[in-house]
Amino acid sequence: MLDIKFVRENSELVKQNIKNKFQEHKLPLVDEVIELDKESRAVKQEADDLRAKRNQISKQIGALMAQGRKEEAEATKAQVAEFSQHLAELEVRENELLEEVKKRMMAIPNIIDESVPIGKDDSENVERERYGEPYVPEYEIPYHSEIMEKLSGLDLDSARKVAGNGFYYLMGDIARLHSAVISYARDFMIDRGFTYCVPPFMIRSNVVTGVMSFEEMDAMMYKIEGEDLYLIGTSEHSMIGKFIDTIIKEDQLPITLTSYSPCFRKEKGAHGIEERGVYRIHQFEKQEMIVVCKPEDSMMWFDKMWQNTVDLFRSLDIPVRTLECCSGDLADLKVKSVDVEAWSPRQKKYFEVGSCSNLSDAQARRLKIRVNGEDGKYFAHTLNNTVVAPPRMLIAFLENNLNEDGSVRIPEVLRPYMGGKEVITP
Repeated sequence: MLDIKFVRENSELVKQNIKNKFQEHKLPLVDEVIELDKESRAVKQEADDLRAKRNQISKQIGALMAQGRKEEAEATKAQVAEFSQHLAELEVRENELLEEVKKRMMAIPNIIDESVPIGKDDSENVERERYGEPYVPEYEIPYHSEIMEKLSGLDLDSARKVAGNGFYYLMGDIARLHSAVISYARDFMIDRGFTYCVPPFMIRSNVVTGVMSFEEMDAMMYKIEGEDLYLIGTSEHSMIGKFIDTIIKEDQLPITLTSYSPCFRKEKGAHGIEERGVYRIHQFEKQEMIVVCKPEDSMMWFDKMWQNTVDLFRSLDIPVRTLECCSGDLADLKVKSVDVEAWSPRQKKYFEVGSCSNLSDAQARRLKIRVNGEDGKYFAHTLNNTVVAPPRMLIAFLENNLNEDGSVRIPEVLRPYMGGKEVITP
């Protein structure tokens, strides 16, 4: 959410930013916000003036009574009561206007960084750099679900009976591999100075609206019926929510955390949810990283964070590339985002396995996450990034480590988490 003062003073910039994100339907919101804010400030000023006047004449009542001027005192009391009634009406109106301003401000997108390429959707994202040499073996790479099934590690049919499409059973060495990757990612991030955390897997509605846009909320979140609780779509939600309505001492920054959680997503409108496999699913597990920092440090941390994911995948011998998300592919709260994509030898192309985002002070402003600095209080910057998210990550792992005989190589760094195994065999 933007600062209302910024919108007032930079309305044309805000409108151009909306155009750059190809959300022209939101353009009227800017003028509406400015007009409502103008009225709100006028009502507040009237209320403040009336409050001061009421307080001033209230002090006269005691003196009038002491002087025996009872009739004047009673008339003054009546005037105070009249002021109080009108003041109550003004306060109601002020709150209504503030709520209308907030509702529109929550829908106006954050100002994207000037380095973000302008484009309508993810088809116009821009490749930044490749890491590792993409390799296609001479033998055929089966579909990932076939690889898992041959290793007795996947049961989609039973999951479909139990929970429907978009769910799965992982078993045996594949289930162990899944846990090994998560554990390795956890220790990888701890070694890079991040503090490990297991957060709540449900959050309240005020946290939901603090960390994401209404569009994302509607498309992603599962609501717990009868309670003010939502299942998290990623641990970033509860991790950023951890700091709601707090004032952090500047010398405590940056705060760097890595969190494990299951994740639950509707995948509303997603294509291929009924397809075989575990690429797009309703439930998965993830190791995440989040940073809370000073505004001037956020871009530095942004680059460090996506590099962590690149380094982790390269340590597992998986070629990856980074992709700069264009303006139209950025969620409303994001100012800049880079996707990490892994190489698929079967498809002979890259596919997304993680996303790193800088949200500047958008989440902090909504959740009131402030920093107490030398020159006063200011809003922190928040960032998040996927370390690793199996089982999608397992697709890249299995395809890039599959042998011709159907066995799967275990990279050296992962072997301690697999009981010393060097290979998984059918």
